[in-house]
Amino acid sequence: MKNRRRREPDPFDGILLVDKPTEWTSHDVVAKIRNHFKFSKVGHGGTLDPLATGLLVLLIGKGTKLSDRIMGGDKVYEGTIHLGVTTHSQDRDGEVLAEKDASAITREQVEAAIQNYLGDIEQIPPMVSAIKKNGVALYKMARKGVEIEREPRKIHVFSFEITDFANPFVKFRVKSTKGTYVRTLAHDIGNDLGVGASLYALRRTESGPLNLEKAHTMEEILTCNRETIGEKMVLLSDLMP
Repeated sequence: MKNRRRREPDPFDGILLVDKPTEWTSHDVVAKIRNHFKFSKVGHGGTLDPLATGLLVLLIGKGTKLSDRIMGGDKVYEGTIHLGVTTHSQDRDGEVLAEKDASAITREQVEAAIQNYLGDIEQIPPMVSAIKKNGVALYKMARKGVEIEREPRKIHVFSFEITDFANPFVKFRVKSTKGTYVRTLAHDIGNDLGVGASLYALRRTESGPLNLEKAHTMEEILTCNRETIGEKMVLLSDLMP
C-alpha cells in the first residue's frame, strides 16, 4: 500500500482575529470575509450579539477543526449595565418593558449584588437567543410573542468587578466560562436590586489564549486581497504542533 502524500498546509488554513463592529452579526462577518476573499470554508469560534463588539475568532479552511478548542475557552468581557431599564432582550436593542428610578442605588449595593454571581451558578438563558427548542431558535419564538420554559445552565464566573460607577451606568469587567450570557447577568443583577437593568454595551477582549490586541478591524482586513490576507492570519501550523 502506497503512503498517502501528506497535504501541505494551505495558506488559508488558520484563524483570523476580528474586532467585530457593533450592529454586525457574527454571521455577517463570516459571510463578508468568505465572499470577499473567496474562501471555501469559514466559521467562527463563538457568537457575539449584534450589540457587542470585540474579539471574534474566524476559523478558516482546516482552522475549522479548532472550533471546539476555541469555543471551549474562557471569555473576558468589558461592558456597561444600565440600571432601571428592563428590555425583552436584556440589552439596549430590545423593547423596553419597564423603567424605574435607580438614582438611589449605590456602588456598594451593586457590588454586593454581584457577589451572588461569582463561582458556580445556574443561569436561565434569555428567550432572545440562538438556543433551539425542537429545532426552532428561541429568538424566532420570541418574535412571535411566545415564551417557553428554559432549562438553567451551569456556568462559572471567575471574576466580576466594577471598573466605573456613574448611576445609572455601571461599567464592569467579567471573566467566565463559555456559554455565559452577560446580558442575563446584567438583567438578574437589576432584578436583585429591585430596579431592573439591561446591558448597554459589551466588548469581548479575550477568548481562551487569544486576545483583542492582535485583532484587526473589518476596514483593515478588507483592504487586503488573497495575496496579502495571510499576513494577518495565525496559521494552522502555528496553532497545532
